[in-house]
Amino acid sequence: MMEKETSLKEIKQLVSEITGKRDVSNLVFIGCGASYSELFAAYYYVKQNALGFKTDLIQANEFNYAAPAYVGEHSVAVVASLGGTTKESIEAVSNAKKSGAYVLALTYKPDSALSTKADFTLQHKFFESYATKASKQKVLLTFAVELLHSIEKTENYDQMVHGLSVIDEIANKAADGADEDAEKFAMAYRNEDHIFTLASGANEGVAYSTGNFIFMEMQWIKGTVLDSAELFHGPFELAVKDAPYLLFMSDGKTRHLDSRALEFLQRFDTKYTVIDAKDYWLDSQIDGAVVDYFDPMVLTAVMRKFAERLGDARNHPLSKRRYMWKLENY
Repeated sequence: MMEKETSLKEIKQLVSEITGKRDVSNLVFIGCGASYSELFAAYYYVKQNALGFKTDLIQANEFNYAAPAYVGEHSVAVVASLGGTTKESIEAVSNAKKSGAYVLALTYKPDSALSTKADFTLQHKFFESYATKASKQKVLLTFAVELLHSIEKTENYDQMVHGLSVIDEIANKAADGADEDAEKFAMAYRNEDHIFTLASGANEGVAYSTGNFIFMEMQWIKGTVLDSAELFHGPFELAVKDAPYLLFMSDGKTRHLDSRALEFLQRFDTKYTVIDAKDYWLDSQIDGAVVDYFDPMVLTAVMRKFAERLGDARNHPLSKRRYMWKLENY
């Protein structure tokens, strides 16, 4: 199957059709697992830039049992699932439709069950390159940027559109240059049974995905995910000599939070690795005012390289599972 991304032109037309038919007041992002974490970048962008427009990020089965009361005919709901087979997400499409929302499926398989009842399918890539590991984020961010601009005329629209046009090249170059760092990380952490993952701002979805899915799901390593700012309100008690940490550093507004966390980890001689978005020169091609919204896509590409090397070093392929794909009922 040839991979395809829904184009900017197609998304512009979609937004025009949606806003021409209904008064849209909120955008709800819905998903499970890794797909849930990959919704965060677009959610964060809307949350940071909307003036009166409302947005939310909801786990799919939580939505199925406890959908917010505001979700209805003035809502656009995006439901994500990589292959379009996640049963909770398929159910969320039906429930969002019943509420009266305009529903978008987000998947790389437009003929999947996820798309059957959706009003439109946003298609993303996944297998083609390291950049396409973040294609779901890019396609959804494109939609979010277009929808919010259509409704509120966002001031950073041109900068965002330009950033979206160059981010794949930046992400692939970042991953291509990460081999040495990824190998060092893999050798240093291959025997760890617990890793703390830190991030702030737009990168919290990357940390969530890394701790829950790369470490816990794919490597059976206990993963604790922490907000860099929240480290200082309890969790720092476990920052002791040789405690293992992975810190994603922002190249944007919340960089100070990550820097403060790093200084603390250094002060108490923890075992830490930093994956710093600033190392990949995003701001040489993307306006500094919006660069942090693109950090997650680059860090996702780089972290995939780190994950592959870690799996190799542990003789534990990323596809190895104990329960997933093996249990019928859970």
